Amino acid sequence: MGMTIELPLWLVVLVLAFAAVAALDRILMPSARWFVRSRMERLVARLNARLERPIEPFKLMARQDMIVRLVHDPKVMAAVVEQAHASGVPESVALQEARVYAREIVPGFSALLYFGVAARLARWLSRALYRVRIGKVDAALAHIDRQSTVIFVMNHRSNMDYVLVTWLVADRGALSYAVGEWARIWPLSRLIRAMGAYFIRRKSRNVLYRRVLARYVQMATAEGATQAVFPEGGLSLDGRVGAAKMGLLGYVVAGFDPAGRDVVFVPVAIAYDRVLEDRLLVEAGRTGVRKFRASKLAIAGFIARNGWRMIRGRFAGFGA
Repeated sequence: MGMTIELPLWLVVLVLAFAAVAALDRILMPSARWFVRSRMERLVARLNARLERPIEPFKLMARQDMIVRLVHDPKVMAAVVEQAHASGVPESVALQEARVYAREIVPGFSALLYFGVAARLARWLSRALYRVRIGKVDAALAHIDRQSTVIFVMNHRSNMDYVLVTWLVADRGALSYAVGEWARIWPLSRLIRAMGAYFIRRKSRNVLYRRVLARYVQMATAEGATQAVFPEGGLSLDGRVGAAKMGLLGYVVAGFDPAGRDVVFVPVAIAYDRVLEDRLLVEAGRTGVRKFRASKLAIAGFIARNGWRMIRGRFAGFGA
């Protein structure tokens, strides 16, 4: 009845390795996940104790869970049905399209990266490049109901706006803001998502995409997420405040529930002696073509020149 089966040594080693991995996954990984999660929960608790506006549970939700919640929102599902009928495609195809949009929009916020890295880096970079002066902080901000949703409404002068505001608001809470398609490059896209920002296609007129974006903004507002909005929708080419585009603000107003949280809009004005993109903006204003794509060589030269000046102690910054 007995038989001898010979196996090559490499196959035995491979089987044992797979068995060890399976054992670790069943025994150690749940403990490791619990340990990491408990550490993060303690970190968030310490942050919330010192922040004027604590980090909202909505922002801390797992990204995949948020995507599922967004895609299966009743209003998004209604838009999926409408898209399927209008395009003559199966509803499953339209649903998959909505999933693609949701994955593109939904951030993956990391409190550790936001407060441990991004806020500190923003502070260093802002002070290295500019003499930052805060004109006035209204005392009324401290009396806003902690259950209200705060939305900072700002003029848009430079891509440094994101950096400055991230630093200046870091003691109050974590900001969420929309970022254009220029930042959808790896690894910058992952960093920006981890900071709580969400990507938008500013020129898209796709009805389903707009519904998914609107519902994300409305859900974030209803859940109390602190946000920053640039109504101009783009950089000013001449320094003047441009006409407002009511896209994101329109979504907020349309989704407002009088029985839910109050929404408080806080105006913020930003001004520079000189912006980093001055030459690009002047050229765009002269030609009428809003394209700000500097060549890699020009960017490298700009960084090298100013980096060398910093090393030699001759970098005077870009003013206030």
